[in-house]
Order: sequence, then C-alpha cells, then structure tokens
Amino acid sequence: MAAMRLQPDDPDVSQARALAAADLISDDDRSVAADSWSIKSDYGSTLDDDQRHADATDALSAAACRAASDYSSDKEEPDAEAVTSMLGFQSYWDATYEDELSNFRVHGHAGEIWFGAEVMETVASWTKNLCNDIYQGLLLNPVDDDESGSADQSCKDLISWSVLDIGTGNGLLLQELAKQGFTDLTGTDYSGGAVDLARSLAERDGFTNLKFLVDDVLVTKLERKYQLVMDKGTLDAIGLHPDGPIKRIMYWDSVSRLVLPGGIFVITSCNSTKDELVQEVDNFNQRSIGTSQEAGTAEDQEATRHPPFRYLDHVRSYPTFMFGGSIGSRVATVAFQRN
Repeated sequence: MAAMRLQPDDPDVSQARALAAADLISDDDRSVAADSWSIKSDYGSTLDDDQRHADATDALSAAACRAASDYSSDKEEPDAEAVTSMLGFQSYWDATYEDELSNFRVHGHAGEIWFGAEVMETVASWTKNLCNDIYQGLLLNPVDDDESGSADQSCKDLISWSVLDIGTGNGLLLQELAKQGFTDLTGTDYSGGAVDLARSLAERDGFTNLKFLVDDVLVTKLERKYQLVMDKGTLDAIGLHPDGPIKRIMYWDSVSRLVLPGGIFVITSCNSTKDELVQEVDNFNQRSIGTSQEAGTAEDQEATRHPPFRYLDHVRSYPTFMFGGSIGSRVATVAFQRN
C-alpha cells in the first residue's frame, strides 16, 4: 500500500520478529496487501484468492522486519530486505494470462483490472485533460511550439498523438484511451499470453485500431518514440523482483528512450507515493546528468542543462486515508514531461 512505512526494528530482536511476522499479520492486512497488487473487478477473474493472500503474507512478513528506507532504485547497494514477490517474475504473469485467456475463451471474462476499473477510467480521462491543458498552453508545452489553439482544435490534434502502454496486460487501459479519442495506440507486454488476451478483447469490443506487441520494456526492441507513454502497475511488478532495484534503473533508462522530447509519461502505482515517484525520477535525472558530464561531448554537456524528465502534475481525486499521522492514498498517478 502506498504511503505506509514501518519504523526501524532493533537489530537485536529483528530476527525473532521475523520468525513471528506471519503470525502477527491479520486477515485484513493480507486482504489489503493482496488487493493493492491485484484488485478484483466486475470484469471477472480466475486468480486464486488463497495464492494472492499468500503473496501478500510473504511481502508483509518481509516488511515487518526491515528497516525503513525509500524505494529509490538509486541506492549504492540494493536493499537485501526489500519486499519481493512472485508477482515480480515473468513466469507468474505467463501462467496468469494463460489462465485468463482460457477463461475469456470459455466465459468471455476480461480478467483482472490492475487497481480496478474506476482508477483505470480516472487515469484515462485525467490524461486526456492533461494533454489538452498542455496543448492550450495551460502547462509549459515543448511538444508543439505553435501558438495555442482552441479546445476543439486541441482535441482534434491530440487524437493523433502516438500512445504506448507498457506492460499493457489485457489492454483495457488502451480501450479507455480510445474512448477518450486517441487513435494511435500501441500496447506492449513481455507475456505473450497477455498480448493474445489484449488482442482478443480489442477484437471483441470493436477496437480494431489497437496494436499489441510482445516486448519487454527493460530490454525493449522498439525503435519508435511516442508522444504519450503510460504505465499502470508495471513498475510496481518490476520492483517486486528480487533484483528490483537494478531493474528499476534499467526501467527508467528504457522509458526515457521511448518518450519523444516534449512528450508525456504518466505512471500509476500502488507501491509508491507521488513524492516517492518524483524523488525516483529526480534520482534518475541526477544519474543521467552525471553520466553526461563524464562523457564530455558538446551534446552531453547540453544534456546536463536539461535533465530527462520534469514533474508536471498528479491526480488529486483519489480517496485518501490517515495513517501514523500522515495522509496517503492507495494509488498514485503522476505525469512527467520529457525534456
């Protein structure tokens, strides 16, 4: 759950607490943690609740005995006690989407919606409004240096924006973006089963303009750059791998190459707060500047004056809760602009 941090344990008792951690976790805690990764929806699901709760128990057990730390990928040494889960492995998602594809063929279910349908719809509509604001000059916009146009003109131009959804899963976020008027839509996922399911759903639902490709964002084979890149839960899953800190570094390097200069990157997470995502991007910017300074070419020196990303905005309409004197939300959606 985003925004929750546990205080450091006394090292003399941490081992003992680790042994008892699973016993101290309530059924409600298991449910919340499981739901933060995989929220059920009206679209139907075949994932096993017991397995999802087991995953949550493992993660909460690890969290109960680790020192508080940020989840930034830019630590000098990976956090050996960081929360990991089978959700960080491709084999888990291959099996999941094989199951959901079979379920779709038999029952017509679309499968899980990561974070739920309401969040997905919010992300799509908010992103469209953000892009319109940028076009009309309400936010700084290097995508198009022409004078700002009318709202009607902005909508007309925005529908031609190239859009990429990384870790698209069943592709339903792209369907929501299509409903908002975007037409050049591509989804990628490293699971072939996810791509097959997304294609099947798009065909059934009449979204014939959607394109889906098998591609791993960490070692992407895509050569095209996009004006709008979306991530809803992919970084969360990457961070749950045992090598999560290293893979997060690879992730930001790859994403920075997929977004056109002046383009927008919108990320939705349940494992990181808005402030944590902003800090992680700032860490990436600093790392990129340092690399450019070491290279020493004129182009690299120019890059040091313009870090890869800058914060634009975040969704403010998600429900919040109070925990330990701090206000947080179970989901964070943040937009960055590529310099």
